[in-house]
This record gives sequence, structure tokens and C-alpha cells, in this order.
Amino acid sequence: MASSSNGGNTSRKKFVLILVLVFSAGILFTGLFNMGLSATNEMEFCTSCHSMKVNLEEYKETVHYKNTSGVRATCSDCHVPKEFGPKMVAKVLAYKDVVHEILGTIDTPEKYEAHRWDMASRVWAKMKASNSRECRSCHDFDQMDLSSQDRMARKRHSKAVDEGETCIDCHKGIAHTEPDEPDETDADNKG
Repeated sequence: MASSSNGGNTSRKKFVLILVLVFSAGILFTGLFNMGLSATNEMEFCTSCHSMKVNLEEYKETVHYKNTSGVRATCSDCHVPKEFGPKMVAKVLAYKDVVHEILGTIDTPEKYEAHRWDMASRVWAKMKASNSRECRSCHDFDQMDLSSQDRMARKRHSKAVDEGETCIDCHKGIAHTEPDEPDETDADNKG
């Protein structure tokens, strides 16, 4: 009888040990995963690719980089959603930037400029589809004091609210140089 109770104790101990190991591994994985997400949201990481140096220099000339309040919006503030699901989608889709950097598609300022309109258009479409979700992390029509804005801003923001427009409808060149739309002849020559 003693041997069967020992067998039960041993099985229970193994089960508890496995449970503790799985739980510990889950905590370790979660911690490392969050560290990875955090590291890849840092401006230094985002601008470590040669092609992003163009964006970095433009961004340094904007109010999102340096302003009277000292609040800085970095790459991830504008390009990475805060919510987990959309964040994971954005992180997975960011592979294309890495691939194009490796393939040399955008690795010089000239190549970057040749693709700027297409890249910007994709970002604008994404922002439009999300109702400028990342912009609204800091800027929200409901929190704006329209009375303290200049007449033109007050008029445009009021109209945007009334017409259901979103930030990116008007603010396309806010953090990077807005590219010129290609001429139809340029588009025809590419195809």
C-alpha cells in the first residue's frame, strides 16, 4: 500500500514541477517578447536602417521632434498602434521595410525618393482606414479648445468634425516632407 501512495506523490510532484516550469517559461517568454516589442519601438531602432535617415532628418525639423512643451512624438507614436492586436499586425507588416532595405530597393536617397509617393500613400491609406488612430493618441477633436486656435484652424477643425474627416485628410506633411504626386506620364512610364 505504501508503494502506491508513493507513486501518487511522485506523479503529483512531477505535475507540479511541470506546471511551475511551464508557468516560469511563460513569464520568461512574455518578458522577452515585451522587451523585443519595446526595443523595436525605439527611435534609434527605427532609424538604424540607412533609408530611414532621410525621414529622421526631415522629422528633426518638425514640431513633433522639438517644441515648446518638450513633448516628443517618436516613430512608434505615429506608426505603431497602442492596442495589442493592431500593434502585432503593424509589427508583422513592417517586414516589407526590412526586405526593401536588404534588397536595396530604397537604400539610397535617390531610390528612396523614387518610391516616396507609393510609401507615403500606403501610410496615408492606413491612417485614413484607422481614423488616424495613432494621431488621436495625442490629438483628439473632443479635447481641443477650438476657441484658442487661430481662425483658420478653428474653421478647419470644426468642418472636419462636421464632415467626419480625420487628421491625415489635412495633415499629410506634418512629420515628413510631403511628396509630390507623380505626373500621369511618370506613372505611365513605370508601368
